Formats: sequence, C-alpha cells, structure tokens
Amino acid sequence: MREPRFGFTKLGLAVHHRAVDHLPEHSAYARLNKRVAVSVTRMVGSMGCAWTFCLLALASLPAVLTQAFHLHVFPSWLVSVGLIALVAWVAQTFLQLVLLSVIMVGQNVQQQASDARAAKTFEDTERILSLLDLDTQGGLAVILSEVRDAKNAAETSAEAMKMLTSVLSPKTPMVRKTAAKKESHP
Repeated sequence: MREPRFGFTKLGLAVHHRAVDHLPEHSAYARLNKRVAVSVTRMVGSMGCAWTFCLLALASLPAVLTQAFHLHVFPSWLVSVGLIALVAWVAQTFLQLVLLSVIMVGQNVQQQASDARAAKTFEDTERILSLLDLDTQGGLAVILSEVRDAKNAAETSAEAMKMLTSVLSPKTPMVRKTAAKKESHP
C-alpha cells in the first residue's frame, strides 16, 4: 500500500489523493477486484457511456414501432427477433445484474476514500479553529500576548524617554538633538 499523501486521521484511516490508492492491504485478488470496480464505476458514470446506453435502448425501438403501428419502413435486420433478443439480454441481464453489483463495489471504495478525506478535513478545521480561539494555549493567544507585551514595552520606553528629557538639562547633546528634531517637524 502506498504511503498516504495526506497522512492519517485520528482514527487511523489513511488519507490518499485518489480513491484507487485507498485500497486497503488485502490479497492481490481483492485489490484487483476493487481496482476494476472503481474503473468500471468511473466509466459507467461518464456521458460517453450514457450515450452508448441510449443507442442500445434505441436499437429496439424500430421493432416496437413495427409491432405497435404495423409500420414496415425499417429494414428487416433492424426488426429481427435476434436483434431484439440480444438488446433485451444486454439491457436486462448483463447491465442490470452484473454491472449493478460492480458499480456498488466501486462506489463503496470511493465512499471509503471520501470518508477518510472528509475526516481529515474536519480534523484540520478543528485544529485551525482551536488555534484561532483566544482562550486556547498556542496560536492567536500567544501572538496576542506578544503584541500586548510589545505595546506595553513601547509605552514604557516612551514614558522613560519623557522622564529623561525632563530630568536632563536642555544643554545635554542628546536632548538638544531631540529638541531640534521636534522644532523642525512640527
């Protein structure tokens, strides 16, 4: 099994990018079956397959129209009993009985992969919200504390500078430079 691209959830579910990579460590036979089921599910879920099924269903329409309205405008091969039996077998037996179970297996594999990704997304969102909460240790609480400390330090140093300038005489070089700057920038 491949190493999960997005790690593991708290429950130990592997979080992969693709559903096919999510196949658990079973026998090679089980992995092959699930890989085929996922591929068939993807193919059957395409518009190309929908158009193919539509054409298959329409293949028996001329025979139905011929029988229902006694129309004899279609070629004989298109209304033959053999073609109708073949279309019925493919549509009713093969597609409904075989394809249905294969699609269900493919959807189960895709659902497991989707559930793992959803659980990982939920855990990541919980972690982000926890870090954004001001009452939680770490995250924004630490940043807010640092900003408050910096603000207090800036206020304290400004007050200390005011006290120094009031104590020192205006003849001190440091005080003269500060006073000159204040006079030039009103």
